[in-house]
Amino acid sequence: MRTTPFDLFASPPAGTPLGIARDSAISVSDLSLQTKALIESGLRPIWVRGEISDFKQHRSGHWYFSLRDAGAQIRCVVWLSDQHGIPARPDDGMQVVLFGQMTVYAARGDLQLRVRRIEAEGGGLWRKAMELTLAKLRREGLLDDSRKRPIPRFPRRVAIVTSADGAALRDILAVMRKRNTGVQLVLCATSVQGDTAAGEIAAALRRVARWSLADLVIVGRGGGAKEDLWAFNDERVARAVVESPVPVISAVGHEADITVCDAVADLRAATPSAAAAAACAARDEIEKAFTLAGRDLSDAITMRVRSGRNELDRLGRRIAKTAEGIVAARRSFLGATAGRLNALSPLATLARGYAVARDPNGNALTSTRQFRAGLSFELLLHDGKVGADTTDVEPA
Repeated sequence: MRTTPFDLFASPPAGTPLGIARDSAISVSDLSLQTKALIESGLRPIWVRGEISDFKQHRSGHWYFSLRDAGAQIRCVVWLSDQHGIPARPDDGMQVVLFGQMTVYAARGDLQLRVRRIEAEGGGLWRKAMELTLAKLRREGLLDDSRKRPIPRFPRRVAIVTSADGAALRDILAVMRKRNTGVQLVLCATSVQGDTAAGEIAAALRRVARWSLADLVIVGRGGGAKEDLWAFNDERVARAVVESPVPVISAVGHEADITVCDAVADLRAATPSAAAAAACAARDEIEKAFTLAGRDLSDAITMRVRSGRNELDRLGRRIAKTAEGIVAARRSFLGATAGRLNALSPLATLARGYAVARDPNGNALTSTRQFRAGLSFELLLHDGKVGADTTDVEPA
């Protein structure tokens, strides 16, 4: 028969004196469980101030330590399931304020404080958690300036990752309307504080990436306490910013607030209004840019025409020079060829005192056998021809 939590401390009913006599002794397990139930039902969750000592992290992930002051100490435990609301593990010697409930570890009968929240004096845990995250990202090179991309000056679509009913969205819209009505704004609404905010912000950034039509992303929220801004120090948000295929402007809190999201973003804006101003140029800036672009285009065309004319002049001179060289070479070649032809010409032979005999049909007579007495023929000389008749033929 099991006992209720109050059976040990209330007067036992008549006939059932549990634990009073030897025969009614209860088990150690029952005693421990009843003590646990009594402690947990009799003491509500409370805040306790003290100093951390003997901190140990079990291989299961649970944290064990003592909380002490000058007069006493008490054992504390933070189960792994309760650590999500604590920014970082505390250090020995750290002054903290804990929120938890007294309980008993029934297996050993140990009295301990089950801790669900830890706040270090001066925001030490928040600062430590942020420093640990920054150090990890820095080792991976994710904070390097060389990784960050320039912000486009004339984006067509800007995605805004923030709360749908927050002041940040109103500030961004107001600035955008004043500066440039031609930019399309797309809201990807998300929570910006609370336990689920970090996961929602990271998921919203990934949705924008899958959409793939944004030229720029603004992520952020208005001001608040450190715990209100904590979602933007989450490593999941930082990695979603880094993985964004388009540049990201981070605008979290006020000018004095710095977050991990600010550190990894391509540009950190002091406020949401400043982010809107950095996201797109004002109308007069656009007009000035068009004027300068027109002037630059005109100058570029003038320079291109001038360069083309100079190139044509150079090409014309080169062609003329090349043609002159070709003509001179051909003239020299023709002269040499004419000399060789002249040396081989029969006229040149005739000029040296020779003559050619030809019959009336113009055929050359080159042998005495072609001649007979009375044959008329002509002698071709270098400067004309002479008619002749054959009177006698004498073979060699």
